[in-house]
Amino acid sequence: MKSHTPYLTFVCLLICVFSWGSVFPIAKRVLEEMSGESLVFWRFTIAAVTLALYIAFTRQAWLKLSLGQYTVIALVGVIGVGGLNLALFNGLQHTSAANGALIMALSPLVTSIVNALLQREWLSRQQVFSLVGGLAGVLLVITNGSLQQLLNFSVNQGDLMVAAGMFAWSGYTICSQRVGHWLPVLPFTLLSMIAASVSMSVVGLGRGEFHPWQELMGLSMIAFSSVLYIGLFATVLGYLFWINGVKALGPAKASVFFNLVPVFAALTALAMGQAVTEIQLVGMAIVILALMLPMLVNLRATRGLVVKRC
Repeated sequence: MKSHTPYLTFVCLLICVFSWGSVFPIAKRVLEEMSGESLVFWRFTIAAVTLALYIAFTRQAWLKLSLGQYTVIALVGVIGVGGLNLALFNGLQHTSAANGALIMALSPLVTSIVNALLQREWLSRQQVFSLVGGLAGVLLVITNGSLQQLLNFSVNQGDLMVAAGMFAWSGYTICSQRVGHWLPVLPFTLLSMIAASVSMSVVGLGRGEFHPWQELMGLSMIAFSSVLYIGLFATVLGYLFWINGVKALGPAKASVFFNLVPVFAALTALAMGQAVTEIQLVGMAIVILALMLPMLVNLRATRGLVVKRC
């Protein structure tokens, strides 16, 4: 059973990044009928209610936590989950989607470097290959191979907001592993969702134009179904699988899977009738190769060790 655990973790992380990648084209259509603040609020509210009901019906024991531990979880959830979404949605109001995607593509690299500094250990050559190769593939997917788009990149207020969200997500990924030492995945995910939902409510009410219930009731059936998909599949399963993957593999290795988010976003867009170019397909292949090659090297080394022992 233990020998299959890494493969199960890889599959769960693939499902996770697929769900997150599919959110981009799906949410784009929902945002034609609903504000970004309301969508984020319902995303995490639906997820929190679903997880709470699951824990209640399965009668899972709730660990006794200290006030300090609850405070840590709240901060991690507000900054890492709520902060990412808030910074991303607000940042995209002041910058292009291409700039935002380019900045978010730095997340695996930043996560790995920060984690290496905290752990005081160097990145392996395989990790460096995955990070650099994955980033190159992501840039091809996002820019469609246009060097001019990279050269025209300039920093503005929106870019700084998206960058803040990217750093918040990297911090959440690193903290998830540390919190996982004393708190199981399910309650940690639930508390993170609650923290994100509450923080979005406070921000929305502070702006004065926050009507999530009215907007939800005014949605078309397709948009309403899309909100449920985002809240249940992309959030409940997505975050559960991500936190579990980080706990099993560590922040540096798990963050490499994040490179597949724009790949699955492009594939979902293709399935929804949007065009995907040949250069973007090449970029996707590079991302997948960068992700899979270190795993194949490790598998080959493990088999070689077994043969020597035999």
